Amino acid sequence: MTDTSTRSTLREGSTKATDTTEADEEVTCPECGGNLVNDEARGETRCNECGLVIEEDEIDPGPEWRAFDATEQDKKSRVGAPTTNMMHDKGLSTNIGWQDKDAYGNSLSSRQREKMRRLRTWNERFRTQDSKDRNLKQALGEINRMASALGLPENIRETASVIYRRALDEGLLPGRSIEGVASAALYGAARQAGTPRSLDEMQTVSRVDKPEVARTYRYVARELNLEIQPADPESYVPRFASELDLADEVERAARQLLQTAKDKGVHSGKSPVGLAAAAIYAGALLTNHELTQYQVSDVAKTSEVTIRNRYKELVEAADSLPQP
Repeated sequence: MTDTSTRSTLREGSTKATDTTEADEEVTCPECGGNLVNDEARGETRCNECGLVIEEDEIDPGPEWRAFDATEQDKKSRVGAPTTNMMHDKGLSTNIGWQDKDAYGNSLSSRQREKMRRLRTWNERFRTQDSKDRNLKQALGEINRMASALGLPENIRETASVIYRRALDEGLLPGRSIEGVASAALYGAARQAGTPRSLDEMQTVSRVDKPEVARTYRYVARELNLEIQPADPESYVPRFASELDLADEVERAARQLLQTAKDKGVHSGKSPVGLAAAAIYAGALLTNHELTQYQVSDVAKTSEVTIRNRYKELVEAADSLPQP
């Protein structure tokens, strides 16, 4: 028994040694022992030290076509679009194009156009088979519409879609409108991303009024435990300054005023939109730029009274601003 087990152990050791040797030979050059590199452009494996070609005419797993820019690559690519939360089926279903043309770009006959029209109709019916899909389709369409009107990027739309899906799964929609929850989800997503929009701006693009958006947002944020920090007044400054076509020095002055106000605790309990608008107005006065309170209030969607009140508070905090 001892001899048998000894011979078995020797054979296993010899096999392992042979495998290790073969593995070493695969990654090292048989001539100089250098490292091997795989040159995909030439389709060969060669030594990085002496240049010995170990293997040539390798199989290229890439596409057989060539593309010289991103647009050409997208046209020739045979893969579908990436999955996205902005579509109720995450983009996994089949879409029938609206163009009445075949694969070669030729126009379809009247009989074929009628057939494609019926196929599109049934395709839409199959894509939304239950009430949840129909709910999602309507809500995500609302989110995309409002985000486009507010100029919000795609990452915020994705986040808003995820928030709405969570609210739907948690059963938060009964008793609330689809438009209200969609508006609240987009409002929260914009604040999470650091590019907030005010409730007044949300009201201009939403199909529900401002109180319902605020009420629904508080409810959704509380039930889903959304970690959203209070909006920073400085996050509104670049957008207001851009819409008013102000110089960079005005924006810098407004930021400095807000920093001073935050250091002295003036911003606590105040509307960040009103503070940002007042800082823009004050910064324009400091840098000798012509700007009226009406122009700022029109862009910030806040009242001139609010701007004057916040301006006085910034004056007291900075002790260096001229009185209006």
